[in-house]
Amino acid sequence: MIHVRNLTKFYGDYAAIRDVSFDVPAGQIVGFLGPNGAGKTTTMRILTGYMTATSGQASIADFDVFWQPLEARQRIGYLPESCPLYVEMRVGEYLHFRAGLKGLHGRERKQRRDFVMDRCWLKDVQRQIIGTLSKGYRQRVGLADALLADPPVLILDEPTAGLDPSQIRETRNLIRELGKEHTILLSTHILPEVEMTCDRVIIISRGQVRASASLAELVQVGGKRILLAEFDGSVDPTPMRAVPGVDGVESESIAGGTRLKIAQHPDSEDLSPRVCALAVECGWKLRTLRPEQPSLEERFLKIIESETAV
Repeated sequence: MIHVRNLTKFYGDYAAIRDVSFDVPAGQIVGFLGPNGAGKTTTMRILTGYMTATSGQASIADFDVFWQPLEARQRIGYLPESCPLYVEMRVGEYLHFRAGLKGLHGRERKQRRDFVMDRCWLKDVQRQIIGTLSKGYRQRVGLADALLADPPVLILDEPTAGLDPSQIRETRNLIRELGKEHTILLSTHILPEVEMTCDRVIIISRGQVRASASLAELVQVGGKRILLAEFDGSVDPTPMRAVPGVDGVESESIAGGTRLKIAQHPDSEDLSPRVCALAVECGWKLRTLRPEQPSLEERFLKIIESETAV
């Protein structure tokens, strides 16, 4: 649905993005992550036609954003981080006006306006002047605007910025619902939000894509498979280091026992049977044995820090 190849944007001699390539398949919610200044907003603005690229290709639903800009834009709902609104208009009036600009007329225009106000929790403020709304409510108006024409692709830049905790949870649920009918590219700094809503993740740093994978696949990016084994009492880690396939062992004391953090060699099979066999052989009382599941934040930082160190 979204196809990007070798996208590059220069500001003078500075490359905001360089050779950015990725795909977002139809029907997926993909998180677009990166530190400040990584190139996320630049990429989104190019995809939505707000700026041109220096070189490269990008298409939305098979329409080239450079050579077929009107057709591409008609298939995008875009929520920018700082949503531009006509602050002197009332909420319902503004959405009615925007629906007309997007080609909706008559009964359909009113139905879509009422539908998006209901989906984005704006019914109670539909007669309020936008300039008097809080940042969170303005963000909701921007999201309602993006949904008006029911586009197949949604590009959302920090959609929960300025929302309170209950509104954030409602917006996450809405994004998951929208993902059943739309393809979504979602940029956010709230990493738990990505874990709860997204199917895949694209990580960009210094203007280049550093990782593109599902959340499960991302565990293997830039790190080793780790087993956590907890035992009763004190355990000497030395025999564990001699087990074939073990790439390292860290030991720490826990309440009433010992935890071993066992790094597995990338080419080795699952170490769990060998760890259990060694525990029986040594007479260790095994409490738990499970793979370590690093958080998205840990994986994200590992990828970004490895690139910074290069």
